[in-house]
Amino acid sequence: MTSPNPPASTNFFNQEMADAYDRRNSALAPISDNLHFLMRLVLANLPADARVLCVGVGTGAEILSLAKAYPGWSFVGVDPSEEMLAVGRHRLEQAGVLQRCELIQGYVQDAPAEGFDAVVSLLVAHFIQRQDRAAFYAAIHDRLKPGGRFVSAEISGDLDAPEFPAMLEDWKQVQTLMGATPESLAKLGGMMRDVLGVLPPAETQALWQAAGFPQPIPFFQAFMIRGWHATRA
Repeated sequence: MTSPNPPASTNFFNQEMADAYDRRNSALAPISDNLHFLMRLVLANLPADARVLCVGVGTGAEILSLAKAYPGWSFVGVDPSEEMLAVGRHRLEQAGVLQRCELIQGYVQDAPAEGFDAVVSLLVAHFIQRQDRAAFYAAIHDRLKPGGRFVSAEISGDLDAPEFPAMLEDWKQVQTLMGATPESLAKLGGMMRDVLGVLPPAETQALWQAAGFPQPIPFFQAFMIRGWHATRA
């Protein structure tokens, strides 16, 4: 799962940051554990030999969660950060599941085009700018088999809604747990508006539908993190 609010540049994930990534995110374990638990339930009906694509695989947390629960599944993970992939490869090897995985440096368009039973992308989409988001979801759709499942979670909210200032204060609590400084907290609202591609939930759902997922189903919310799943028609 990609960090909820790092800078958008992949240069942020140098070796030092990649090595510290899981330690920083450990403060969010109650959130990520619940998200992974629900992800496993959403995907529970996949075939015993399912092939799963993880977009923005990071240090491999989603693969580790799914591989333990479903020992017959195989995985392809893509991520633009070479350093993050190196940490993920080490973790997967330690867990004894690397032989079931293929890791690729790149983006969703660099993943194999043949059909997957599921695509998982947790806390990645908000790094994709609004003008590129439709193509991102379409590329995911096209890599799924008919009837394949898409599971995604992202930072989502209407930045112009009356309740957004209060939502932002809640989100600052999450960032504080991860070691945010007063200076970075003061810039958080501007980063959401000017750097990240944070969209209102209704807009995200409309983009999914336009990409070929007729009915996005909300399944998770923790402050500004929202999750949906859908089936390719």
